[in-house]
Amino acid sequence: MRVRRLLWLVLAFALVAAACGDDDGGGLTQNDGVLTVGSDIPFPPFEDYDGDQVVGFDADLINEIAERLDLTAEWVASPFQTIFTSLATGTFDVVASAATITPDRALQVNFTVPYYRAQQALTVNTAERPDITGIDALGEGDRVAVQSGTTGAAWATANLAPRGVEVVEYPLAPDTYNALEGGQVDGVIFDEPSAVEESANREGLAVVTVIDTDEDYGFGVDPAREELLSEMNRVLQEMFDDGTYQAIYDTWFEAPAGSVLFEG
Repeated sequence: MRVRRLLWLVLAFALVAAACGDDDGGGLTQNDGVLTVGSDIPFPPFEDYDGDQVVGFDADLINEIAERLDLTAEWVASPFQTIFTSLATGTFDVVASAATITPDRALQVNFTVPYYRAQQALTVNTAERPDITGIDALGEGDRVAVQSGTTGAAWATANLAPRGVEVVEYPLAPDTYNALEGGQVDGVIFDEPSAVEESANREGLAVVTVIDTDEDYGFGVDPAREELLSEMNRVLQEMFDDGTYQAIYDTWFEAPAGSVLFEG
């Protein structure tokens, strides 16, 4: 009987030890040496594909952070609408997806210090609707495209829907501009840098107004990875201080105000 009891105790201890060994909550990342990055791609100039490589402002920042932490960034494409839920449940270590820091999102995940100051913009097809020169020109019967789950969608719902504008949600960012080109909608509400990029590459589309929404982007971090959050903030501060951040910013943007180091 004592031998059997001893065997059970040994087995129970082994199971507890194995469970503790499988719990990766204490590690810097899920997998040693790898930073798993969730992102809604493409969303230029923040993230886009160049062949099988992810490039862009977010990509350059994340790759630099990963290198300084002796990690290799591995990118995982994810729909923006569910990206924070996926992060909160441990699908990724971080989210790098031009993500605005909001109180609701901060209830699900952690965020680094801000790395970009953002605004929204209204883009229209000037050939089809030259009469839409700004937000005040939108009204009853007009249709505006947004991407589901974004702050642009929230702003349009709060500010345009009460004026009779139909807010039409699409799952992917490019779909909103495709709809505008195809005449299914009269405008697109989206983050300004993306709007500028898309309108520059699509004939007839133009940004007609910028909307100051006082937004800051941050990298989302799995709430189970407190050490990773601390280390990413430390490295970001190093990059602010040593000029690396500004050099990366200047590679992708001409407008200085989006830089968190800009003093207007």
